[in-house]
Amino acid sequence: MSELEVVALPNGQLAENCYLVADRRTTEAVIIDPGEESAMFLAELDARAWSLSGIWLTHAHVDHIMGVGAVHSATGAPIHLHPFDRPIYDALPQFGAWLGLRLDPPPPPNVELRPGTPVRVGGFEFEVRFTPGHSPGSVSFAGHGMVFGGDVLFNGSIGRTDLPGGDLPTLLSSIHSQFLSLPDSTIVHSGHGPVTTIGVERLTNPFLTGSVAR
Repeated sequence: MSELEVVALPNGQLAENCYLVADRRTTEAVIIDPGEESAMFLAELDARAWSLSGIWLTHAHVDHIMGVGAVHSATGAPIHLHPFDRPIYDALPQFGAWLGLRLDPPPPPNVELRPGTPVRVGGFEFEVRFTPGHSPGSVSFAGHGMVFGGDVLFNGSIGRTDLPGGDLPTLLSSIHSQFLSLPDSTIVHSGHGPVTTIGVERLTNPFLTGSVAR
């Protein structure tokens, strides 16, 4: 069994995928995109006796950050966000209102994610890749045969671009340059839906094969 463990935690009314990623040797973990059900994430951490060392955000849309405040308060783990998504992040209460939710402003991020600057969990390092288009500051975390892409690329689809800061040509450019440059065997852990691989999406995703009119 690999010493790098990934736990997917689908949650919330928008079925967002939160991930715990841990180095089993050190019991150090990070959480990627803590969405609506923060109690679930914290209970999973506690059950596995993992220590949270970071909160990594692929982007700042409401369904991916609703749990940031609770997780940060409970663990003290630093919040990592690309600065281009800071305006969306700070507008959490307003976006929550769209869903009929009363949400408090999130705590300020602690670390600015920069492309080319690695992030680490235990002894494992991931590359930060800049993947805008779904949002202005969307990033993905690539390494160890996998990529955590948020809402960039899905099984059979791509992220929506009709939200503030979205842009379809930019998103497609991000996918081609930052995702399709990865090996076909790379596992894609998406922000919604089941896992897939780069190879499967390269061959069958209608947005990449040209079968969907753009």
